[in-house]
Amino acid sequence: MKKLKAYVLLFVFTLIGFVPLQAQRVESDSPLIGKWDLTINMTDDQIENLGLFRHGLMTSNGFPGWLEVKLSGFSTLVGYYVGYEGSARPIAEVIYDASTDKYHFTIPPQWMDIDDLYFEFTLKDDKLSGYQMLAGNKLEWTGVRAPSLERKEPPIWGNPINLITENMDRWIIPENCKFQMIDGVMVNTESGGNLVSTQKFNDFKLSVEFRYPAGSNSGIYLRGRHELQIEDSKGRTDLVSLGGIYGFIAPAVYAAKKPGEWQTYEVTLVGRHVTVVLNGTEVISNRPIPGITGGSLDSKEGEPGPFMIQGDHGPVEFRKFVVTPSVN
Repeated sequence: MKKLKAYVLLFVFTLIGFVPLQAQRVESDSPLIGKWDLTINMTDDQIENLGLFRHGLMTSNGFPGWLEVKLSGFSTLVGYYVGYEGSARPIAEVIYDASTDKYHFTIPPQWMDIDDLYFEFTLKDDKLSGYQMLAGNKLEWTGVRAPSLERKEPPIWGNPINLITENMDRWIIPENCKFQMIDGVMVNTESGGNLVSTQKFNDFKLSVEFRYPAGSNSGIYLRGRHELQIEDSKGRTDLVSLGGIYGFIAPAVYAAKKPGEWQTYEVTLVGRHVTVVLNGTEVISNRPIPGITGGSLDSKEGEPGPFMIQGDHGPVEFRKFVVTPSVN
């Protein structure tokens, strides 16, 4: 009889403990959950105050950003944020204030020696609207849901297009351009401006041959939004090393050659899914890219975009840059 009473009490206490947990699932269906493409508005004075500049030919409509919100446990909202520069940063908690119908969160700075960044915003009609405090500057921003980029049919590949020409006429040349053609090789001799292709692409295959000196850094922005990292990674295979999509996808293995040696990239991007072969080794296999990289040209993920080659980090050379676009 005593054993029976013990089992009954255990059942009652378990049930009592379970009910409050169930009642806490107030945010499990939060409309905020998902990925959002942001547009951050800055005045000329704010740009000057923050010491920022526009990479490539970024739209004058605003600076790009990205936000992901997801559920952790029963009710806590967490996420990731990508700003104008840098990689995806974790958000410990996104807090909802029912009295004001507003959300807010705070994250530490990444590449600036400043106070923590504060974000406050609302969600209305499936759109975000709010502001962030960055080094004393109040930056207003808006957000729309990121497209899935799901493809219903496999790609039909068109004809290859060589983007390296003697007069570099398939690139928009920036003011501070340090790229030049030397014996058929497109060379960035020192830190300068970023190259942006004149043509935009949706899904594609890309074949590249490149090399860099010791300690250098560059990158290729796919559709102008997702950076395929180029750098002297010195044996690392992390989220910011050679072979990876910067801040999002690390290469599975280390396949880099030594600085000064020619290396190859074979890249396939269909929708969000990317496959990367570095020097003959598949280092990323059909992985979805969650969102945009810091330094992107814009956050309009549903649109075709150009290639952008980073020239503002360090020397790099390209002797092949051939893209095969999808025609469907």
